[in-house]
Amino acid sequence: MAKLVVSEFISVDGVMEDPGGSEGSARGGWAFQFNRGAEGDKFKLDEVTSADALLLGRKTYEGFAAAWPGRTDETGFADKMNRMRKYVVSNSLKNPEWDNTTVISGDVVGEVSKLKQQRGGDVLVNGSCELVRALIENDLVDELRLMVFPIVLGMGKRLFGDSPHAWSFRLVDSRPVGGEGVLIVTYEPKRD
Repeated sequence: MAKLVVSEFISVDGVMEDPGGSEGSARGGWAFQFNRGAEGDKFKLDEVTSADALLLGRKTYEGFAAAWPGRTDETGFADKMNRMRKYVVSNSLKNPEWDNTTVISGDVVGEVSKLKQQRGGDVLVNGSCELVRALIENDLVDELRLMVFPIVLGMGKRLFGDSPHAWSFRLVDSRPVGGEGVLIVTYEPKRD
């Protein structure tokens, strides 16, 4: 069974919007103000290397699809991103152009549950705020990896919105990287 892993860049106050600056938000690009160091870079490379598929919301998918196909690097990160299976949740996208992409529409919870039944490596979710909230609400997330940056943004899309439910997680790992206060925190949901 595949493990569904949500991995996010996040501020101390929970904002996940536009960490790289490509979305054009007022405070975009905040993640690049900090050095995550070689250990942080290795964490992200290992994460992508162990994944068999990406699961993304439409907006995140469109940003990735515009950026990754033209990239190369010595570590193989870009090659892996471009050749792995990709699933995009959308009711409007009909003909995705990024290689190996399948559109999921309709019963997202049912389709993601089927993805998790497949053998193989992780199904990795990046960005995709609304999708992540739905995955958490429907108890589909197996691991939550947060790269927390030492900045308070005060505004922007937050990873956790208002919910009638409380969700408990168990700390799996935490460690500082890069020497500037960036922290990687890994949680698993507490399940009865």
